[in-house]
Amino acid sequence: MKILKILNNNVIISVKKEEEVIVMGRGIAFNKKAGDEINENKIDKIFTLEDENITAKFKTLIADIPIEYMELSEKIINYAKMELGKKLDNSIYISLTDHIHFAIERHRNNIPIKNGLLWETKQLYKEEFEIAIEALNMIFEQFHIILPEDEAGFIALHLVNAQFSEDMSNVVDMTKVTQDIITIIKYHFKIEFDDNSLNYYRFITHLKFLAHRLVKGNHYKGESEDDLLNVIKKKYPEAYKCTEKIKKFVESQHRYQLTEEEMLYLTIHIQRIVKNK
Repeated sequence: MKILKILNNNVIISVKKEEEVIVMGRGIAFNKKAGDEINENKIDKIFTLEDENITAKFKTLIADIPIEYMELSEKIINYAKMELGKKLDNSIYISLTDHIHFAIERHRNNIPIKNGLLWETKQLYKEEFEIAIEALNMIFEQFHIILPEDEAGFIALHLVNAQFSEDMSNVVDMTKVTQDIITIIKYHFKIEFDDNSLNYYRFITHLKFLAHRLVKGNHYKGESEDDLLNVIKKKYPEAYKCTEKIKKFVESQHRYQLTEEEMLYLTIHIQRIVKNK
């Protein structure tokens, strides 16, 4: 491969199999110029980003941020992929690297930022939050800086964001919607949930996708379930009453009308998590 463009001493642009790639390696561009062959022994990482908009942002980011932040971010992302067992959107290489760099700079300048969604994030995105706590440990190991738990909350939301391929503002809205629905159920049944139970985990997963559709304005499209919904209404009347409260809430607050299919599955999930209470 040959150097197409040099971004800094550690990052260059090249072409591999007729596709533009970003090549990283310490000192890979030292005393080099466009057109020179790349020393493959110095290559640490090759990024291929399909989205042109992401590629442009990525180039700008890694040209301005020291390579160690990119390396740390990639380490965290690889750990998250392994723990979650899910593909993460390429945009996380930009958002997470930028956030970690900004968080460390704020810490060094004694400018803390409180995370208003920390409690909700810890409750709703347990896996992501645990990964984020480990990310704080990785940050400490590399930079000897102890970041507060608030930052773990922010990192967790970046991981959630990368799973849904959404803007961070949408993830924040989804988190608020999910928490509001859980609050409605708690007050309706006057209970607290066992947030370590399998049924609760399934329910939260269901709510995440419901909140995602709500925020995006996309309804669940399935086969008509009219007859089954009538059966469920009779079998689980209290759970259905709670679903009706949720329906009114999302209509008034978010101008989103739950379909019969969504009400059906929501009622079933509610019944599952309250049946042992």
